Amino acid sequence: MTRSKYRNIFLLGTALLFVLNLLACAAKGPVPSKSPVAKVRRELPRLGYTIQVGAFAKVENAARLADGLRDRGLNAIYYVSHRDLYKVRFGNYPTRELARRKAEKLRASGMIAEFYIVSPDAYAVAKQRRFGTSYLRGEIVKTAETFIGLPYLWGGMSADTGFDCSGLAMTVYQLNGLDLPRHSGDQFEAGVPVDPEDLQPGDLVFFQTRGNGRVTHVGIFVGNGDFIHAAGTGKNIRKDSLSSSYYKRCYAGGKSYL
Repeated sequence: MTRSKYRNIFLLGTALLFVLNLLACAAKGPVPSKSPVAKVRRELPRLGYTIQVGAFAKVENAARLADGLRDRGLNAIYYVSHRDLYKVRFGNYPTRELARRKAEKLRASGMIAEFYIVSPDAYAVAKQRRFGTSYLRGEIVKTAETFIGLPYLWGGMSADTGFDCSGLAMTVYQLNGLDLPRHSGDQFEAGVPVDPEDLQPGDLVFFQTRGNGRVTHVGIFVGNGDFIHAAGTGKNIRKDSLSSSYYKRCYAGGKSYL
């Protein structure tokens, strides 16, 4: 056998080994990366046009209207407009005209009286680009503080007929233009994890209060280790400290959405 034939056989064998190695690697799949998983920030959907109604002197009346609207399949919240004055907002429409048509229909049915269409530009989140994220965080805290002292009252949305913790968090975010999920478990999944020392005003803090390993409670972090939450039936919405022995023991983590 000539030298050129030996060389050709050698080259053919080398090529065959190379192909076999490629096939073996493909079968095994890619080697998992050992680098830490990046915290992917998913922005919350922003609210479109909403409908605002009422000016109630009693919070119970605002809660009753919000509950009636929810019975009609509308996402309704009530809130403190001014001291001792409560209003209701509901819906989420892509255009002002669609919101107006819905409001007119409800007014014709006697469900609501006068109404006002709230533009997406009116929300704090719409001003974030101009004033910065710290502005939006501050507005979320201000909104949460307006609920302090209100009774635990949330119509039919809670099994305990109360303004439950996740309902409060959802309301505070929606009043600033961010469509936060309704339930605490979904809220927990939607956010980006934040270490305790990195919490910022406007983040949410979660707790496992029933000892079953599931998130069952949520509050709005307002700074200095404090958070605002609906503590439970028979209690007013209040501010508590993360350093208290009870909340420290059942703390499940903090999440950011901004």
